[in-house]
Amino acid sequence: MSLRLSDTRINAPDKNGDVMLATGGLYAPTIRYNQGTFYVVCTNIIHPEGENRDISENFIVSSTDIWSDTWSDPVYFEFRGIDPSIFFDENGRSYIHGSAAPGPMTKIHLFEVDLKTGKKLSEEKKIWDGTGGIYPEGPHLYKRDGWFYLLISEGGTHEGHMITVARSADIWGPYESFANNPILTAKGTGEYIRYTGHCDMFQDKKGGWWGVCLGIRKDKGGRFIMGRETFITPGTWAEGQWPTLELVKSNPKGLSVQDQTSGITAKPLVDLVYIRDADLSKYTISGDGKDITLKANNIDLSHPTDSPTFIGKRQRTLEGASTVSVVGLNQSNQVKAGLALYKDEHRYIRIFYDTEVGAVVFEERNNAQKIHKTTKQELKIGDSLDLRFEYTEQEYLLSYRNSAEETAAWEPLASVDTQELTDPDFVGPIVGIFALAESQSAEVRFQDLKVD
Repeated sequence: MSLRLSDTRINAPDKNGDVMLATGGLYAPTIRYNQGTFYVVCTNIIHPEGENRDISENFIVSSTDIWSDTWSDPVYFEFRGIDPSIFFDENGRSYIHGSAAPGPMTKIHLFEVDLKTGKKLSEEKKIWDGTGGIYPEGPHLYKRDGWFYLLISEGGTHEGHMITVARSADIWGPYESFANNPILTAKGTGEYIRYTGHCDMFQDKKGGWWGVCLGIRKDKGGRFIMGRETFITPGTWAEGQWPTLELVKSNPKGLSVQDQTSGITAKPLVDLVYIRDADLSKYTISGDGKDITLKANNIDLSHPTDSPTFIGKRQRTLEGASTVSVVGLNQSNQVKAGLALYKDEHRYIRIFYDTEVGAVVFEERNNAQKIHKTTKQELKIGDSLDLRFEYTEQEYLLSYRNSAEETAAWEPLASVDTQELTDPDFVGPIVGIFALAESQSAEVRFQDLKVD
């Protein structure tokens, strides 16, 4: 599947001086299952050259076996908006509902659709305005006890984020707002997990109800380096009544350790990610990912639309480390290669070896906060150079170890306050390896990439 790609825009500062970066790409996928087929419906946001507004491309992909790595080509459908979801009724009809542009006072629209062709089978109709919060979005429809329940997010994706619900006896409305809305929000609280929203609800095999939502872990200094993460929280939904959800906690009630870990499997290397539409001929991976050779190109991490030679994994723990060994760099000409922590083309930190100047180099960039720092340490290396990020919720520590020395120890090169990489974010960082060179034939070998 190939999708058009987009750059990241730096918005004007808000009233608090914070700058949100408007990343393009895939927004808010929803997965649904019906009669033997899995469907993923999603929005691809692009920023065409010369356009001042986002362009949304909405599409559906499907598979009868989600473990097979076989999906249909995208089926596009006409909808000016984001966050589509699918509802199947008992008569075999399929409906798309989503957040219709323009913002900030978006509306929730509904239409019947042919999922095979993307053709609209009805007029598009507004079914709810929300309760008055900005950006009503992320809708999901459920039918229970003769009622159609419409669950949405509103209030913006940060401090005011909240979940509200309405219901109707007819899928087309009118929808009655729940008197006790919102049913979930961390607004105005001192909760560690904040910005809770974009929720979907499901019932487990024992009949219990749960909400799965986005949120952030925000420390007292305002840091939330991991961006928005997925959380689960218990809820209730009595017969004929409205759904409710509990405040999101780090250890939700009713969820055992066994529930959190049992049955989770994945194919090897499925967690490796690239930046944009990668040229896979530049990557040779062997030994279950323990040995990776990159063919360098001249596209740096700061490029707004093209794909640098970079492969990595998402940072998954607040406290941990990422390490890698770079092999044979002293035999390369004018190559920069090493370990990077990447949020987007405007924000990243990295530690790498520059063969042209014979030095290990640190660089930090955050264009939203107008930060650009570099440090270098001249170093003659041996067969390999080890690089490391160590991280806590408050700090990244970058260090190196030279194998040319018989008793090499880790040498610190720089530290970064995670506040300097925290903006009003959507997603967290990716830690990976990169190779940059003018020569398209330069190759760099990496061993034992580990990302916590």
